[in-house]
Amino acid sequence: MNVSNNYSMILQTEEENGSPVKVDFVNLKKAAMILRALNHKLRQQIVKLIDENKKLTVTEIYIKLRLEQSVASQHLAILRRAGVVKTTRDGKFIYYSVNAGRIEGIMSCVHSLTDQ
Repeated sequence: MNVSNNYSMILQTEEENGSPVKVDFVNLKKAAMILRALNHKLRQQIVKLIDENKKLTVTEIYIKLRLEQSVASQHLAILRRAGVVKTTRDGKFIYYSVNAGRIEGIMSCVHSLTDQ
């Protein structure tokens, strides 16, 4: 195993062609964070609710899901950092909507990992 820097490694494989595989740990960590964001029952409910309504404010979300405002905001922040939801401002209101392109990319990656 060769270490090229602190964030990536070259791993030898036992594939037919014997080509080494470069593991980029920075991007691997980012990918894990994105999948963890979606692997939470409440965050899945939030994404589903937003998708069904196209766009919602944090107030609408915590009222519909019967959550504390701080809990809803905390979970929305995780989803926003992962790029799963996006925000738009309309006056004093911030609306959350599902980032369909990001979800499509995540699902494409998941399918490539699970279809073996």
